Amino acid sequence: MTYYCQNCGYKSLKWLGRCPECGSWNSFVEEKERKSKKNKKISSEKAKAYKLSEITFELRKRLETGLNEFDLVLGGGVAPSSLILIGGDPGIGKSTLLTQIAGLLSEKGIKVIYVSAEESVEQVKLRVDRLGINKDFYFISDTNLASVLETIEDIKPHLLIVDSIQTVYLPELESSPGGVSQVRECANVLMRLAKEKGIIVILVGHITKGGIIAGPKILEHLVDVVLYLEGEKETGFRILRAVKNRFGPINEIGVFLMTEKGLIPHSQYEDFFLSGEEGAIFCIIEGTRPLLVEVQALVTKSYFAVPKRTAVGFDPIRLSLLVAILEKKLGFSFRDQDIYVKIAGGLRIRDPSADLAIIMALLSSLLEKQLPPKTIFIGEVGLSAELRPVRDITFRLKEAEKKGFQKAFIPSLANIKKKDFKIEIFSCKKVSEVCRYIF
Repeated sequence: MTYYCQNCGYKSLKWLGRCPECGSWNSFVEEKERKSKKNKKISSEKAKAYKLSEITFELRKRLETGLNEFDLVLGGGVAPSSLILIGGDPGIGKSTLLTQIAGLLSEKGIKVIYVSAEESVEQVKLRVDRLGINKDFYFISDTNLASVLETIEDIKPHLLIVDSIQTVYLPELESSPGGVSQVRECANVLMRLAKEKGIIVILVGHITKGGIIAGPKILEHLVDVVLYLEGEKETGFRILRAVKNRFGPINEIGVFLMTEKGLIPHSQYEDFFLSGEEGAIFCIIEGTRPLLVEVQALVTKSYFAVPKRTAVGFDPIRLSLLVAILEKKLGFSFRDQDIYVKIAGGLRIRDPSADLAIIMALLSSLLEKQLPPKTIFIGEVGLSAELRPVRDITFRLKEAEKKGFQKAFIPSLANIKKKDFKIEIFSCKKVSEVCRYIF
């Protein structure tokens, strides 16, 4: 008997309360290992080596699903023989999205098999009727992957959807569905199916409470594409993000609106993250897209011994770092103030170019002074309160100019020609220079 961590796949000969690899608690489960067959004859056939210069092949066309935001995230459509993994919170719309894709592709005469071990045929039929999509695709409600593979041999589909990888199992393995060995082996079987038979395979992956896909990390290494469906359920907006893509750019996003008819691509995504002009505006690059985003901050007197530092859509550790810079280098006091920072539209920001905008939003709330309208702030802030340049600054400024912004504050080290822009550009070395201009 061996024990595996369900979060990262770490193997141990005894049960452990805390995983030494990923640090999660009570994640070890007992699984039986398959015994290797003794005296198994090892093939002595040599592996064939190929010269890449001698290899010729015909570039196969990507499969366009009809959901333009989904196709954009994948780099222009679904690549042939690809293995795609999509994760997201429960109820965020993963099954709805994949059902729509199955319906849209079946309209084009493409054979699709939808495998759902979590829903019955009646449940899926009700969802298809509600969405009003084409019903000419196959549905299998079974957890036995071996049986599913036999059906696939008969139908020979172009696309296979498995919802979800944590619920299917191989009968030759003794562990239960969702176990580390089951998820690993089922993913391996489906990967070989995609590469050898030329079938596009899309897997749904459950996520942990930490927001990462459950199961061994090898699952994300095996697949070609990893997508996350994010968003706030209350708003109805959903963001599809590519965090791994062997066939296109990573961190590309697609914006959808959840309606009674399913997920609709949101054509006005550019204005979705600009809820108003009360906060500070900055520009980030998501894949190949420039996005103008608004950040709002609320600084208010604290009645707690330890003031709160809350961030929605932004790293709270980075927020604490920016507050420390303001206190140490610029002399502002936040020691008795609660701080709340929110990124508009439910977007999660990782781009350091948001630093300057967040600092200006904090100071605007602390000093109770409004920021000037039609002004954008772009720049990473160093520990000495210096402004550091960010990539694609010209691309960002052109986007701000297109949206009608009149002023831009950027790092002085940015290599641009001001005469090429209609927007008024202020190049600053320090955050203090921006403060003098604004306040």
